[in-house]
Amino acid sequence: MMFAQITDCHIKAQRRPAYAKVDTATRLEALVAHVNAFRPRLDCVMVSGDGVDFGQSEEYALLQQLLQPLEMPYYLIPGNHDHRDRLREAFADHQYLKTASGYACYAIEDYPLRLIGLDTTTPGRSDGLLCETRLAWLDQCLAARPDQPTLIFMHHPPFDTGIGHMDAIQFQQADALFAVLARHQQVLHIACGHVHRDVHTVINGIGVSIAPNAAHAITLDLHPGAPSTFMLEPPAMRLFQYRGARHLVSYLSYLGTHDGPHPIFDANGQLID
Repeated sequence: MMFAQITDCHIKAQRRPAYAKVDTATRLEALVAHVNAFRPRLDCVMVSGDGVDFGQSEEYALLQQLLQPLEMPYYLIPGNHDHRDRLREAFADHQYLKTASGYACYAIEDYPLRLIGLDTTTPGRSDGLLCETRLAWLDQCLAARPDQPTLIFMHHPPFDTGIGHMDAIQFQQADALFAVLARHQQVLHIACGHVHRDVHTVINGIGVSIAPNAAHAITLDLHPGAPSTFMLEPPAMRLFQYRGARHLVSYLSYLGTHDGPHPIFDANGQLID
């Protein structure tokens, strides 16, 4: 099983640039083409929040149009820039979003690796939370299939990255989340967005990653009190390959045309010197 994660598209109405600078619509179009062109063909795509910039219906209409060319199923969760109900309205054909709890938390059971999407958003807040209802849902969801290897994807990362202005609005309940996960041994990885940077850590034996941007990159400035700024680095997708037997591998694939590939060995199998 191979699948991609894209995140933080920040689409604006009428293709307006984000922060008066970033052509997010054109970048997402190119990234969707990049996903489609990857071989071997990917099984699905996770879109891990902040699909749009202000949660407006017009923005979601454009996001739906930009994602429509994807040649494989894709699964959305909201981020802090999203509006949960308008997201559901725009993607009304995505049945997994129609959950009884009212939150966009769901499990995808169609693949060798189970995918659980967690909705960490709270209206009016930029940081991430899981209320008791969502924590209980996750606990029950994991208990229902204890032997099924699982990946969780959520917008807000449950750890400090060192980028201070992003850490101030990260997930606020890491202890509560990992208390639930400690009761279940099948979670192999947690895939996040929000920070617009490739970041990795391990918490209680579980790998946790943040995917880089589909739009703009947050400046990698680890000085205390660093300002909130961004860079126009190439968009990227994170790739995951699940090989069975709890063996999950991830990669990054950056958008762009680069010189190569070039051979390392000649026609006789000798190292080119």
